[in-house]
Amino acid sequence: MLSGARPGGRYRGEGRLESGRASMRRVLVLQHHGCETPGLIGDALARASIGTTPLLLGDAAAAIPEMRGFDGLLVLGGPFSVYHDERYPFLRAEMRLIEGALKLGKPVLGVCLGSQMLAQVLGGPVRPAAQPEIGWLSIRLEPAAREDRLFGDLPQEFVACVWHGDVFDLPAGAVSLARSELTECQAYRFGGNVYGLLFHLEMRADMVAACVGSFEPRLQAAGIAPADCIAEAAQHLSRLAPLAAQVFDRWASLVRAAP
Repeated sequence: MLSGARPGGRYRGEGRLESGRASMRRVLVLQHHGCETPGLIGDALARASIGTTPLLLGDAAAAIPEMRGFDGLLVLGGPFSVYHDERYPFLRAEMRLIEGALKLGKPVLGVCLGSQMLAQVLGGPVRPAAQPEIGWLSIRLEPAAREDRLFGDLPQEFVACVWHGDVFDLPAGAVSLARSELTECQAYRFGGNVYGLLFHLEMRADMVAACVGSFEPRLQAAGIAPADCIAEAAQHLSRLAPLAAQVFDRWASLVRAAP
């Protein structure tokens, strides 16, 4: 367990850690809610023959492992805020783990809450947004994305699932890759193998339905009918799937190339 970290999760699925290094590359996955799974990211890792060790964060006591036993780190979304770490101590442990992954040069991918924790660790303060940004919204790539290893071939603008109430300042040394109408930074890169995506490119239809069911009050508070959110998913997911495959297959290649 990380020094000073409090336990806050349990292993699921392929959760057993071995003392020796396995021949298969392996990514540690930090998950915060049952409906927010790796989705299309997991599909890309499987195509690259990269194993995953999911850790579902919550109230059950279990040690958070160290990054030395893994080749990459994936931090998913969830219904928490980074600045509520006193209420949810496992967030502090996660951010120490992210810091450790960065020090070791491991590939890191943070999605939504994961991108916020990564930004916080890198020195980009996280704060409540002026208004929540929820729905199927336009994402516009920044000029720097044209030369980016993950985003280089994507169309300049596309519609994706956006679902967040917090935003962050771009960390010093990071490169902004995408924005939306309300949010200046929807994606960024730090160094050559560390990425944060505030929007949800990993979504599948089953995940959208599960998240709508789990967080229906948040949708209604934002004036969005749950049925409309699911209907829009049917319109956009088929177009997003090849874009997601490109982005996540290329991140998987970074994991395979990691020392």
